[in-house]
Amino acid sequence: MKRGDVVGGYLVATDPTNAGGGKCVWAFAEKDGGQYFLKRFLEPKRPREGGGGSAESRRIRMETCRHFEARHRAVMELLRPDAPGAGNLVLATDFFHQGSTYYKVTERIDTSTLDHPHTLDPHQLAVLLKTLGASVRMLHGIGVVHGDLKPANVLVRKRAETAFHTAKLIDFDDAYVAGEPPGREEIAGDSLYGAPEWRRYVQGAASVDGADLTTAVDVFALGLITHLWLTGELPGYGERFGSPADAVNSGEPLAYDPRLSTPMRRLVKAMAAREPGDRPSAEEFLAALRDPGVCALGEPHRESRLRVNLPDRSSDRPAEGPAGRSAGNSPDTSAGSPAGLPRDASSDPDPDPDPGPGAPAADRTGPPSVPPAPAPAPTRSRVRINLGGRAGRRPTTPEPRKDP
Repeated sequence: MKRGDVVGGYLVATDPTNAGGGKCVWAFAEKDGGQYFLKRFLEPKRPREGGGGSAESRRIRMETCRHFEARHRAVMELLRPDAPGAGNLVLATDFFHQGSTYYKVTERIDTSTLDHPHTLDPHQLAVLLKTLGASVRMLHGIGVVHGDLKPANVLVRKRAETAFHTAKLIDFDDAYVAGEPPGREEIAGDSLYGAPEWRRYVQGAASVDGADLTTAVDVFALGLITHLWLTGELPGYGERFGSPADAVNSGEPLAYDPRLSTPMRRLVKAMAAREPGDRPSAEEFLAALRDPGVCALGEPHRESRLRVNLPDRSSDRPAEGPAGRSAGNSPDTSAGSPAGLPRDASSDPDPDPDPGPGAPAADRTGPPSVPPAPAPAPTRSRVRINLGGRAGRRPTTPEPRKDP
């Protein structure tokens, strides 16, 4: 693919690049007067008719391609750009192969974003988190896991005609139907935001299989993003661990910012639980944000009207693996169960949908290029290892937050 080529009817308008694109090359393209983002996948490659290799090798490669196609088409069928509630999702409009290569297309959008959401006031932060939570709830309601939920895949924007910042969720290349992820060697994601069961799956743990990768994978990442957006840092974890999930899998408590309100600390702690069944749903996450005061930092805190006591989930908790369940994910010793959210979300605010066109995350930033943390991960895995901000400490000179 090069500038001036026509690929699937799209005229390549810029020089292709893989900047921030992972295992793909992308460029801007035009078709019928529209502006698009065209992504070319570097793998898998469809075997060509009459191509080299043994019959068995061709069969295996073709089987990999069939799974790849089926996953992308299943997600596209469930996540249509005109679906109700999809206004804050940037979704693919086309997926095809030309020759041996696969391509995906989204509409081109402005990918500018707010770099430091933690500087917003509590009311702004509550609205921002609600718009992201509403998008995640929409995905989970139709049984789709985003699979790579992280700040780089969320555009934080404020339109001129609105008073609040909202979150626009992008890059669904790694999405899958809940319980039906790609194989251990094909699955992708970012280790820094990956859930404990996802990390064990990638590392080849026999106690975890594809059925264990449910929508709770996204909830773990959403909890980390919430902590980051409120405080400017991820929860702290031991230097010997490559990610929060690695610490949780080892039974090491995460350290939550002491400035968090008690309800918010309990909420984030529950979202970072080792067992998927112990995490709240996206619906419960939204219910917890009804009172914007839970997003405020510092002392003193007024007693929140929200009682954060999760229902007992022990009856539907999945069986424990050989490693056992973590004794706790936070040094917090507050009485009561970690977090709990009323399921009635009738008063959830409008997430301010923006039905504008979209572009995937490859248009913006990519994972740092650093060596992976030692782990028995498959050698062909496409997991992005991200060891930035390991200690989760707050910056010594954080940017000031605006007063409400």
